[in-house]
Amino acid sequence: MSTKKRILFIANEMSPYLEVTEFAETVNKLAIKSNDSGMEVRCIMPRFGMINERRHRLHEVVRLSGINVVVGGDDYPLVIKVASLPNARLQVYFLDNEELFKRKSLFHNQEGKWFEDNALRTVLFCKGALETVKKFGWPPDIVHASGWMTSLIPMFIKTAYKKEPVFGNCKIVYTIGQTTFKEKLGPEFKTLAAIHPNIKDKDLELFSKGSNTDLFRGGAHYADAITFGAAKVDKKLVDEFSKVRGKKVLRYQEESDLTDYLQLYRDLADK
Repeated sequence: MSTKKRILFIANEMSPYLEVTEFAETVNKLAIKSNDSGMEVRCIMPRFGMINERRHRLHEVVRLSGINVVVGGDDYPLVIKVASLPNARLQVYFLDNEELFKRKSLFHNQEGKWFEDNALRTVLFCKGALETVKKFGWPPDIVHASGWMTSLIPMFIKTAYKKEPVFGNCKIVYTIGQTTFKEKLGPEFKTLAAIHPNIKDKDLELFSKGSNTDLFRGGAHYADAITFGAAKVDKKLVDEFSKVRGKKVLRYQEESDLTDYLQLYRDLADK
């Protein structure tokens, strides 16, 4: 039986597939370095329409596809695709939905208008990622979530999925990154995010306004450890989370070989 520690990266961007901020490259490097250090690594991200399937050699994983994720009382089918990360022996899984992820722009349309269903897309991705891990039957020791679109992952694991054996012993790292949008997800976000009776109103309070800052704050609040993924992070969040009792905090380091991240993973996994 393998004794390797398992780490799951859940991100809305990762080099070379999608690069919005500098942390996309960091996720790539962290996955490779964790794999090279002897950990079992898997990665999950959305299959946004601008990701070139042919160039990156994505193909459907039939045994995992066919997941229907319920959000807001509606069923959304997910197709799971996979690619091998270049120059590394590890796999990246992509969650695809024809209606919500395949469009050729990220979070704004061609005229720069915020998509009205970004709240739904966010909840679907977070719930879909965790449902996919359940279908893997692969219990991670560490879940590292990064990007505002993954902000519900820590809260979901601590509430809706707390009794799921696959997440029973995992520790959660959440990365606060740079602000990338000024809009808000809207009042429906809280309603859509209440995916399980275990999620109470108080669990959603930090996310309530649906701003970029609120999402980072909510994700960090429920995580076991916090890292800062950019030099330019909302100062309020830096001040709020630089020293939090009971949480490990890794400050942003402009020049880093990522050794501190690996040590953080080991410390959490050994707890």
